[in-house]
Amino acid sequence: MSACAAVMAHLPVFSSPPLSYRRWCDAAGWVRLRGGYEVEAAPLGGTGAIGQADGVRHWSYGRGKKAIHTVASQSRAGHPALYGLEFGLNEWLVDEQYERYLRDPGSVDQAWRGLFASSAPGTDQPERNDVTTEGDDTGGAAVKAVRVAALIHAYRVRGHLMADTDPLAAARGSAHPELDIMAFGLGDEDLNRTFVVDDFAGQVTMTLRDVLQILRESYCRSVGTQYMHIQSSEERRWVQQRIESPHPRADRAEQLQILYRLGAAEAFETFLHTKYVGQKRYSLEGGESAIVLLDALLHRSIRHGVGEAVIGMAHRGRLNVLANIVGKSYAEIFHEFGDAVDIRSVQGSGDVKYHLGAEGTYRALNGDTIAVSVVANPSHLEIVGPVAQGVVRAKQEVTAGGSDTFPVLPIVVHGDAAFAGQGVVGETLNMSQLPGYRTGGTVHIVINNQLGFTTSPGHGRTSGYATDAARTVEAPIFHVNGDDPEAVVRIARLAFDYRQAFHKDVVVDLICYRRHGHSEVDDPSITQPAMYDRIVDKPSVRKLYAEALVRRGDISERQVEGALRDYRERLERAFVETQALSVPGHSPERTIPMDAAIPAAPHVATAITEATARHVIASQTSWPQGFTVHPRVLPQLHRRATMLDAGTIDWATAEALAIGSLLLDGVPVRLAGQDSRRGTFGQRHAVLTDRHTGVEYTPLSSLGASAADFTPYDSMLSELAALAFEYGYSLARPDALVLWEAQFGDFANGAQTVVDEYIASSEQKWGQRSGVTLLLPHGLEGQGPDHSSGRIERFLQLCAQRNMGVAMPSLPGNYFHLLRQQALGEREHRRPLIVFTPKSMLRLKGATSTLTELTTGAFRAVLPDETADAARTGRVLVCSGKVFYDLDAYRRSSNLTDTAIVRVERLYPFPERELSAELARFPADAEVRWVQEEPENQGAWSFVGPHVQRLANRPIGCVSRPQASAPAGGSARRHAIEQKDLVASAFR
Repeated sequence: MSACAAVMAHLPVFSSPPLSYRRWCDAAGWVRLRGGYEVEAAPLGGTGAIGQADGVRHWSYGRGKKAIHTVASQSRAGHPALYGLEFGLNEWLVDEQYERYLRDPGSVDQAWRGLFASSAPGTDQPERNDVTTEGDDTGGAAVKAVRVAALIHAYRVRGHLMADTDPLAAARGSAHPELDIMAFGLGDEDLNRTFVVDDFAGQVTMTLRDVLQILRESYCRSVGTQYMHIQSSEERRWVQQRIESPHPRADRAEQLQILYRLGAAEAFETFLHTKYVGQKRYSLEGGESAIVLLDALLHRSIRHGVGEAVIGMAHRGRLNVLANIVGKSYAEIFHEFGDAVDIRSVQGSGDVKYHLGAEGTYRALNGDTIAVSVVANPSHLEIVGPVAQGVVRAKQEVTAGGSDTFPVLPIVVHGDAAFAGQGVVGETLNMSQLPGYRTGGTVHIVINNQLGFTTSPGHGRTSGYATDAARTVEAPIFHVNGDDPEAVVRIARLAFDYRQAFHKDVVVDLICYRRHGHSEVDDPSITQPAMYDRIVDKPSVRKLYAEALVRRGDISERQVEGALRDYRERLERAFVETQALSVPGHSPERTIPMDAAIPAAPHVATAITEATARHVIASQTSWPQGFTVHPRVLPQLHRRATMLDAGTIDWATAEALAIGSLLLDGVPVRLAGQDSRRGTFGQRHAVLTDRHTGVEYTPLSSLGASAADFTPYDSMLSELAALAFEYGYSLARPDALVLWEAQFGDFANGAQTVVDEYIASSEQKWGQRSGVTLLLPHGLEGQGPDHSSGRIERFLQLCAQRNMGVAMPSLPGNYFHLLRQQALGEREHRRPLIVFTPKSMLRLKGATSTLTELTTGAFRAVLPDETADAARTGRVLVCSGKVFYDLDAYRRSSNLTDTAIVRVERLYPFPERELSAELARFPADAEVRWVQEEPENQGAWSFVGPHVQRLANRPIGCVSRPQASAPAGGSARRHAIEQKDLVASAFR
């Protein structure tokens, strides 16, 4: 293979073309190159050069006198004026602009339009040789104007590579070859020439010198802007107009506000550093401009009528944000440093101080306010992002009443290594424009320390920037030097304005540094000695900014020191007050109650009237006139309409009745999951699609004007971010039933972090209660190791202190009451609910319910065996879920009358009272066995075994598959044999 380059006499020879224009040729024929060019292959071993003739760069390849030349790209076919007209390193710009011109002539500047229009077929053009020449002044001026337009475009695309964004850099960014005017066939002799620039910077014509000055001011100072990856020309122009316009200097009031915020951020950190030596706090030192950025964002939000801001962030700088943005009192923070515990705290007290959330009011220096909250988070860094999105979505729905005004601003603060490294970031970005997840655009702030824990960027990411993941959703990215706080403020306002204008995500990459290690007890110089040699000697951003203001004469030294002294005195007073309130040597212990000491939730009436049931079921066969239901779906809906009278209510119908009746009770219901609108198993059909038009219709949304909203959504193919979002949504909508459904139960494995860190433990850690409900299809049915088990054992292992409910109902009627109980229960008693839902039982004729089961009674945690003669029972089988039907079928076929089968429908909180009463009906010497289809080391056995044995007051056995590392085998035939043997062994 050999590199393609051009041999011209006037430029030096290179061993290979520059990286951005490197082309590799196949030695056997014509090869397509970048931008659609084709070249004829030359013998191996040639040498390459890049040359220029008559001011026009041209690429070719040759050895000796034999050379091949580039020919016109297919996109320029039929345009002889462009034949041979090359732009060297930036030839790709011409192709890109021409492709845009073909799609929409108005999307390119006038200079490009003029060039392309003049090159149309039929236009008289001078005959050209292989090397482009400029025949007359008019033609030469046109070519030069296009070169200037290409230069402007190149700066818009590549200018960020030269931007002075690194506060640790010894010197400004070096020149980039693709931004050299020589790469465009321009030279020093052109600097004072005037060119048509088609409204660049608001001008019609400009000298090349002025063009370069504005380009460098706009794209190469302390802000580097990436936005040309955005497909929308409207959005690109919007950014261009604001980036390329003159930036007015901050007035004195703004300078003082910036200085005050920097002083508050710095003084808070240095105060903690001296008062609490050796304690971890994950300092913001080096990135204090983040407080200035948040301050500017919130101030802008107030001016534009945004009612609330929700912040999701990891632990870096969290305490500083809580103190200086949310308004959490210094005394409360200092109290937490003393390990004091307050079990009444809204934020909870079972976690370290830098994980706690808070709600407060941001107060601008002019007295304006906005509600602001920080979402509690674990150490899993970026997982808080989708949780915050869910909180915001719920708040927006309540506040805006379903409109698209997006009155709550989501702000997510990231670390650079985590933004690039954690997949949940990409998942959450992917949500940003999806119907069920939109929040009107999030302002992402990356506190870019240029370092992970100890891992450098070269080992932590492949991409050039930590923020490159955001390019996938066409978000603009502003890289800003943290040591230029005035630029930080300007970009904060620009980011907010973009969000408001386009309701899309936007990223501010605050490039700064970390003065200490990952935590204050870590020594970063062990792994980054050169970096920390520079950091040790570096003044703080507050000091640098204050010196600049004093040097310019904007403020006096006395004003600088006075503001900092006032803030330090406030901290000292709060510290003294906290110390006076503390009891030396004593920290109150939190008493963790046992399950038995926690009161059970009060009884909730869940039965409905027959009229309500018939009203809901009628919606399943009532659709708009002219709507054509798919012929495969129509029979299912007609069968639903007959089930109430036939007494054969199946699972999907019972669920529709539960949801519909809740809507009529005024309870909103949100259902989200992969394929959940139709249902993984084609059972739900919550949303119907017209067979001919594709129009969608939701039957349960037609129950009447007084009914609450039903919002079913198909989620993206994700579990981690998707479940985190629903958890966050449930926090802000305690009035709603929030359902998340996994496509198969074991898919919840992908969201294990959410289960562990939020669903199971958030109340103990943060005093945070959620009523989110998980629907996990479960059952071993010969489908292999995957798609079989919902991993019951994992959820039960997390159960304690009545932190959540775990149920595996075996009847549609019980499932109906379970959902209504979850939605209608008192909020202070509501907890997350895990429901292991059926697969094959969805259509099992024996697994149906009657209308009476819905209009009377309630959820039953234990289903007794009403067919067995208790006095003559010698064996009691206790089980949960689908295996009951296999056991019952065997008992019937074998005509066994000495065996009772008891179903445990709720596994946690374990139904001690109900099961004890049922077991007491049978003889004391009756054998008791637990039966499950899962392997012995999986399923519910290890959890329920001790409970059942204690209640039975005798040894009990377990009938199950042998212990195994996988949930199920891969052979359907072998599964059937195993299941048959397992069921039979339960009766031996």
